[in-house]
Amino acid sequence: MPANNKYLTTSGWHRFAKITAGLLGGYLISALLHMSLALWLPFHRAVLITSIFSLYIVWGACMLFAFLAKSGWKLWGIYLLIILFLGITVYFGQSLHPLTDS
Repeated sequence: MPANNKYLTTSGWHRFAKITAGLLGGYLISALLHMSLALWLPFHRAVLITSIFSLYIVWGACMLFAFLAKSGWKLWGIYLLIILFLGITVYFGQSLHPLTDS
């Protein structure tokens, strides 16, 4: 049974936005999530060690969500809001628990 054409027609820009949101946005979200967890939780070394594996799981979930979304531009907006929120938590978390031993 062939696919319905209305589900196959997406513009090139929406496809480009979905791919870049999945690759770049998903990686930034997963990296910032693990950085903020390492800064806010008391056992930061364990978070950093397990982030080697869990970072790719979160990144894969963000990529999967990116390709399931209808609009790539709305997805970029959602991802940018999440990146902004996580960036703020990393910024304020550095004063609580700096990762460098200076």
